[in-house]
Amino acid sequence: MKFVDEAQIRVQAGDGGNGCISFRREKFIPFGGPDGGDGGSGGSVWLVADEGLNTLIDFRHQRSFKAHRGENGMGSQMYGKGGEDTTIRVPVGTMVTNVDTDEVIGDLTAHGQRMLVAQGGKGGLGNIHFKSSVNRAPRKATPGTPGDVRELKLELRLLADVGLLGFPNAGKSTFIRAVSAATPRVADYPFTTLHPNLGVVSLGTDQSFVIADIPGLIEGAAEGAGLGIQFLRHVARTSLLLHIVDIAPIDGSDVAGQVRAIEQELQKFNPELLERPRWLVLNKADVLPADERQTVAEKIVAELGWTQPWFLVSAIAREGTMAVCQQVQRFFESQREASVERTDMLPNDVRLRGEAPEG
Repeated sequence: MKFVDEAQIRVQAGDGGNGCISFRREKFIPFGGPDGGDGGSGGSVWLVADEGLNTLIDFRHQRSFKAHRGENGMGSQMYGKGGEDTTIRVPVGTMVTNVDTDEVIGDLTAHGQRMLVAQGGKGGLGNIHFKSSVNRAPRKATPGTPGDVRELKLELRLLADVGLLGFPNAGKSTFIRAVSAATPRVADYPFTTLHPNLGVVSLGTDQSFVIADIPGLIEGAAEGAGLGIQFLRHVARTSLLLHIVDIAPIDGSDVAGQVRAIEQELQKFNPELLERPRWLVLNKADVLPADERQTVAEKIVAELGWTQPWFLVSAIAREGTMAVCQQVQRFFESQREASVERTDMLPNDVRLRGEAPEG
């Protein structure tokens, strides 16, 4: 199935029903008075996150969603029935933006989470509400208010722990195949990855994390060149970035220059990504003589002035890949321990309320 990570839909909530003008008519009651009921409220439109969905492809076929209208009020003080809500299922990780105002409405990041995106209209008032001492037979009712109508942009941002970055043909797909059960397409030419791929890396009981293979970036990607920039949104949620680099490019290009080029594209796209933990993975070590690999790798690291962890691997031969995964697992375990320690330091009443301590 082709990966679809963007869609635009139109949602329309139901209008409220109109109020009723009616008068009570019963035998032996000559002045029955008004008894018109109110109209029912219109149905609303909700989005609900469903972990069973992986793409937004369904919205290619249906782009318009409308909730039911509220029924009109009736005589004998009978209120109209409210319109039924419409629920739209979307994948977990969907961000919703109002197209007209470019305002982010919300983010669905957990299974079952619901979001109101179009409020139904209110029902109109029947003439029973307008009775007074000077107007005992009001012939006035109000119409229902219209429901909200919105154009929404749905944007799926994958929920992965680790994101892979790098130039096309750096070996990202080969790496994710080596460490997980994911089977992205691999070939000896650039841009073989046309959509993100997710893989689960399992190292044992309760030791696993999700890794995302992002299409390769090229210089000028932030201005629309190539394929990868449209998928960079998927690394926005990741806690750790693995920068995959071909240690010995066939064209003889400068490895350190490639790393800096990707850093510039990240800076243009979202400067916060550069502040995130990012480890260097020098791939395709198998193309170099065994006695030269370490020397070449250290030279590249020194030229970059790299201070974060770095690794020398051969993804196709699965050499060094397990060491990377083990280090990643330790990284997440240390993060969890630090989070628990911070929580334990809070007073009990604050921890229960989920509030920050004062002062």
